[in-house]
Amino acid sequence: MNKMLASIGIGAATVDTILNSNRFIPGEEITGTVQIIGGKVAQPIDSVSLFLMTEYIRETNGKKIHEHAAVARQKVTDHLIIQPGETKRIPFVFRLPIDVPLSIGHTPVWLKTGVDIKNAVDPEDKDYITVNPDPLVSKAMEAIEGLDFVLRKAKCEAASRYNRGRLPFVQEFEYVPTGMFRGKLDELEAVFFSDGSTLEILLEIDKKANGLFGLLEEAMDMDEKHIRLSFTEHELQNTSHLTGKLTAAIQQFA
Repeated sequence: MNKMLASIGIGAATVDTILNSNRFIPGEEITGTVQIIGGKVAQPIDSVSLFLMTEYIRETNGKKIHEHAAVARQKVTDHLIIQPGETKRIPFVFRLPIDVPLSIGHTPVWLKTGVDIKNAVDPEDKDYITVNPDPLVSKAMEAIEGLDFVLRKAKCEAASRYNRGRLPFVQEFEYVPTGMFRGKLDELEAVFFSDGSTLEILLEIDKKANGLFGLLEEAMDMDEKHIRLSFTEHELQNTSHLTGKLTAAIQQFA
């Protein structure tokens, strides 16, 4: 009877992942322990895996659909048997990929622990983490805000086939002008690609519609211009160089 109940999740093994920290920057290591607690019967476990998860928006037929995506995954252990009432603790080290999205705006990031038990309900655990910008992205964001742009929202959206990299989405940061570009731009969208030593910024500059031609451009999305900028770590340390390059790029289309 206990085996039958365990097969539908009643009195079965449970899992709890304990993290040593929950705040990181891309490329850092998550360390912790996966704790498996036996239920009322012995259960063979095929594997225990960790999945770094996030959420992105995919638009189809005019509807916005929220999708879950695994940014990275790692197997913690292979086959083992958990006895009734037994507790097994499995330490792990999980390195965050450099392209993990940042915990800014409506972008949740969490570590999901999955335990694969044949012919039974698989126990899971979910632990939210905070991913902060690395030093290169922080410098760029500070420079954009220094030009009197205010971050309005950040979100992960399905990437076009032209911008798609390893992941099916990109994280976009949407800024509104409050200073010298106010009245000239509707918004500025930025996507950051950092590998820890160089930074590429994709900017989408949305001009403010002026006059009939401007309204026509806006209706046809012709008012949006795209620019790619690249910076080395050394260049990003020079605040005036960074600010000047960003200003010149934006002014071309403002």
